[in-house]
Amino acid sequence: MRTDPLFQPVKSEARATRTVRLSFNGQPLTVPAGLSVAAALLMSGVQRFRATPVSEAPRAPYCMMGVCFECLVDIDGVPNRQSCLIEVAEGMRIRSQEGARDLIYQPATVQVVEVQP
Repeated sequence: MRTDPLFQPVKSEARATRTVRLSFNGQPLTVPAGLSVAAALLMSGVQRFRATPVSEAPRAPYCMMGVCFECLVDIDGVPNRQSCLIEVAEGMRIRSQEGARDLIYQPATVQVVEVQP
């Protein structure tokens, strides 16, 4: 019976040496380049990414593949970003998301096309 892990971390010398600087809730962090925001924050010891709108219960990443929406954060002033799907970038400003956020409605322009018989 196979007992070794099926998934192995990618070993890359570039990842081991290259880092990016970002901030989480105003605290500076230096993390390896090439990670998702969620992985970088978890690696840095962050345990609470957001609070639920109703009970304000703490939440953190669960699925790490964009299905559960537990990892929502505000990145560079844009709310509702799934941190598990976004790669870290130099100077990124990340904030925990507290409670509900408004969805910004931006209606698309509609073009009326007449069909000739």
